[in-house]
Amino acid sequence: MATGGERRRYDLLRLIDENEPIGSIRLVDLMQQRGYSIKDRTIRLMLSELDEENLTEKVTGKGRRLTPEGREELRRGDVSGRFERIRERIATLTSEVTYDPSEDGGEVVFGSGRVPADRVDDAFALLTALHRSSVGPVPVSLIETDSESEVEIAAPSSITLDGILLSRGINARLVTGGLVEYDGEIDRYIDAISGEGSTMDVVRLLVEAGRTDVDAILEEREGILIVDSREFPLTRFDEARDLSTAARDQLGGVLDFRRPRETGQIPAGRSGWEFASLTYGGVSEAAFALLYEHDLLRKWESLGGVRPRSAFEPAPTLRERL
Repeated sequence: MATGGERRRYDLLRLIDENEPIGSIRLVDLMQQRGYSIKDRTIRLMLSELDEENLTEKVTGKGRRLTPEGREELRRGDVSGRFERIRERIATLTSEVTYDPSEDGGEVVFGSGRVPADRVDDAFALLTALHRSSVGPVPVSLIETDSESEVEIAAPSSITLDGILLSRGINARLVTGGLVEYDGEIDRYIDAISGEGSTMDVVRLLVEAGRTDVDAILEEREGILIVDSREFPLTRFDEARDLSTAARDQLGGVLDFRRPRETGQIPAGRSGWEFASLTYGGVSEAAFALLYEHDLLRKWESLGGVRPRSAFEPAPTLRERL
């Protein structure tokens, strides 16, 4: 996790990049606007350090600009910062989940995506087919927008499951995101990307790279889905399995459980016998990957926020009302 000093350093590099060439007086003003209590002397010392590291260079009479090395350092910092923000976002949303599978009520985390208004029927035809597949049910909700050319659709995210477990005192740790082959059940991982707490960034990466094949599932063939895996204490195995299965039955998606060192194609997390693993692919990730495969997704958000379960209804039901 980035320290306060590291964040300040990357914010300074970012401001130089956005305003170059720029002098120290202007940088002090911009840094203070960002909430930093900082003086000109401190900025000048930081700029001298950046010069020594060959991340910035002087432009005579105008101030500093980034070097190629500085731009690369900023890029690395932005990636690290983005993952940190995603981890924080996941932690916040997980704590806001109040959904109880036994009552099928409470707040769930959702992802959302926008489709062209003139192709809404095409989108809901696909979501209805997904609802009737082994991945279903597919609960969806419409979100009001100010656009007449787009319709925004929401569906429950896999992160909802982590919130359900957390509300029962089961601390599940996200360890892996990736792609699995799926033919009525999860067969095996074909690509696993390590990144604790950053799996939503993995979702976007894999969807936009065209790595999924949800369409094959609609044709009753082996498909490729995005999932994430988490570890949880083995002592809570039965309870976690029952809660997760009940949630899947109400909210859709795909599930796989493994006891420690159990044979299978699911990547293990920490070694030892204390932790079991739970692999889950939420209906939001499957639905938006499917829409993307059909060039129906204009823009989307993996972590849209929380929304009452009562706001969602089966895709075929909502389709009939449109």
